[in-house]
Amino acid sequence: GGQSDRITSDAVPKLNQAAVAAGDAEIDAVSGATYTSAGYEQSLQSALDRAGG
Repeated sequence: GGQSDRITSDAVPKLNQAAVAAGDAEIDAVSGATYTSAGYEQSLQSALDRAGG
């Protein structure tokens, strides 16, 4: 819905920056976007696993 979409659109750029800075999927959650952060981390780790294998 509306609020969830807003939270996600605010959180994803921050998560992208954190992932690039960290160089892996071990990143801190974005405050107020716990579920989005967890899903992002799982998705990123899955993509990294596939790319590495």
